[in-house]
Amino acid sequence: MNEDVLLYVLALQHCPGIGDISAKKLIKKFGCAEALFKEKEHHLLMLEGVRKNALKELRDSKHLIAAEKELDFIKQERVNYHYFTEESYPHRLKNCIDAPILLFSSGSIDLRQKRIISIVGTRQITAYGRTFCEELVAELAPLNPVIVSGFAYGVDICAQRVALECNLQTIGCLAHGLNQVYPKAHKKYVSQIEQHGGFFTDFWSTDMPERNNFLKRNRIIAGLSEATVVIESAEKGGSLVTADIANSYNREVFAVPGRAMDKYSVGCNNLIKQHKAHALTSVADLVYNLGWEVNTKPPQLVQKQLFVELSEVERIIYDYLELNGKQLLDVIALECKLPIPTLSSTLFGMEMKGLVRPLPGKMFETV
Repeated sequence: MNEDVLLYVLALQHCPGIGDISAKKLIKKFGCAEALFKEKEHHLLMLEGVRKNALKELRDSKHLIAAEKELDFIKQERVNYHYFTEESYPHRLKNCIDAPILLFSSGSIDLRQKRIISIVGTRQITAYGRTFCEELVAELAPLNPVIVSGFAYGVDICAQRVALECNLQTIGCLAHGLNQVYPKAHKKYVSQIEQHGGFFTDFWSTDMPERNNFLKRNRIIAGLSEATVVIESAEKGGSLVTADIANSYNREVFAVPGRAMDKYSVGCNNLIKQHKAHALTSVADLVYNLGWEVNTKPPQLVQKQLFVELSEVERIIYDYLELNGKQLLDVIALECKLPIPTLSSTLFGMEMKGLVRPLPGKMFETV
């Protein structure tokens, strides 16, 4: 993409009210961003699906002026840019409906590696979470995955730091422009990460690390990878937003279970109970569910207890799965005449006892 084309793409990105979904529709209809700015206003206002006030913004010269300034920054700093129709644009992210029309990067990112996972979690990482994160990344190292995260405190930087120690490529997704480092305490990692991966952002040099920007950048964390791993999270948090986005993209989600009373295990436990994530207790769970190794045996989360006592509901579910093999959650509910909430909580308890295991696509089978 030459500079003239880039200028108009930047100007379009700068227009308030025209998000990435609308921008792609407009570009598809008119052929390029430049044509939008040169189209007659009454033709633009006839378009459906985009607010008229937003379309009127295309007539305001301030967007081209701002784009010219950002283009100067891009040229001066030699920022890499990736247009959503080009080959250099991350292919998994390209399939996401709300992916940015223009993505900026720094470093030496190479996404030809197919094994890419995102690791996210609380900024208030516990000793349990840190140990699990370190062991997970270290044990994955022989498979040479790319580790994606948000470069934040806690789980994010823990995952990226261990990736560096294991000589793995790691990518930080930022909530601001590439001319800034946030948090400043992580400046010491920037050079290393750029040598073994790099940074992605869809924000300009003028964008600051504001709260809404962090939520917006989570779609890039989820969209780049084939799976998102949540290591620790409170009942609410940005990592749960990332997990929800990953689910909306039909990507696999994994969560590390913890004790019921632990504040930073509540979010993960809820993801598992609501069947929004696979329970992740070891590397084998991840490898098996993603099919990263041929002939990998299905993981057994907890060794099956001998002579375990079953409740009446558990017995109904267990007998049904033993007789019929792996089944969809909805089918189990229908055949066993159980409401989904009751079935979900019972299956979670049976999973912890080592009686059943979840499979991709909300399916279950006996161990």
